[in-house]
Amino acid sequence: MHSTSDAVLPCQARRRWLLGAASLAAVSSLSTLAACGGGARTWTVTDRQVGVAPGVSLHVRDWPSAPGDNADVIVLLAGLGGNAHAFDSLAPALARRHRVLAITRRGYGASGKPLPAGDASDSTYAPSTLVADLLAVLDALRIDRVILAGHSVAGNELTLFAGSHPRRVRGLVYLDTSWDYLATGGYEESPPSPLDEPLPGQADLASMAASIAFAKRLNKRWWPAQEANWRASLEVLPGGAVRPTTPPAIARAMDMAAHNFSPDYRRVRAPALVVTVDPGNVRNLMPWLTPQSDPAVLAQALAFLEVFRPLRLADGERLVAALPGSKHLVIRDGFHSDFFIEYERTVVDAIEAMRWEK
Repeated sequence: MHSTSDAVLPCQARRRWLLGAASLAAVSSLSTLAACGGGARTWTVTDRQVGVAPGVSLHVRDWPSAPGDNADVIVLLAGLGGNAHAFDSLAPALARRHRVLAITRRGYGASGKPLPAGDASDSTYAPSTLVADLLAVLDALRIDRVILAGHSVAGNELTLFAGSHPRRVRGLVYLDTSWDYLATGGYEESPPSPLDEPLPGQADLASMAASIAFAKRLNKRWWPAQEANWRASLEVLPGGAVRPTTPPAIARAMDMAAHNFSPDYRRVRAPALVVTVDPGNVRNLMPWLTPQSDPAVLAQALAFLEVFRPLRLADGERLVAALPGSKHLVIRDGFHSDFFIEYERTVVDAIEAMRWEK
């Protein structure tokens, strides 16, 4: 099991399910998205396929800046298993002042999925390859400098990209990432725990609607952006059943590469905003548990929470210390998977308050 400082620890079951189961093409569409608080906003977004390597393209969602300054760009990277649709609410909120790109890394969603070689030297899904993909997207779209934001394991890509290509980065936003996955245990395939998310049964995968009903039971709330992300992570089979779009070998390769990487913060020069989420209670850490759950499991979850909270906050402080001059925002009573939707205004205000490089 990963260290309790790893913010994705309660998601082992989702990971096990995923493990088991240079041209541009653009199309414009209008997306009606739910804003934080339940309001609706309509925003123009362009979906692109951007070639990054032979036979590999990435899905990019591109929101123009409302003021029309498309040289001011924020790039959003999702966490493990996520895709560009995870930011279907946050991106339009940021687009009030910036052009916003949400990028699905290789292996997920509508992006290319080259199979890993499977040997120890394979780098198909290594952070260095993901960073090269990101650079290729920016070059293809003729974007010079960006504010780079990443959720969870995407912190690896932020740190490596900023250290390798400092001229291309105006600033960094670490959205509930971890300081160093390798230093806190690295990759391990843990045995099942009563605290894990439930695995979907055959009935839960019988249709897209059934899978969404299942996903709703795993989450604190269910936002339109979460549903869009969920739909983009599944393919519908003949007969209507669904399965993950990411093949098991790719899911495992990505997971291993992300958790066996140790970032070098000494090379980072850009200003940074570090956002750390304190769940505060069991509901925010493991929302699939309810008052009707086994009392022994609830007691175990509460004990885990009491250990997890101070370690999680300490991990955020270590990240801040590794980035001299960075700002630290702690969000209380949040859920790792959706805090940037539930607390969207807080996150956006913190980003706008930063003094980014020109």
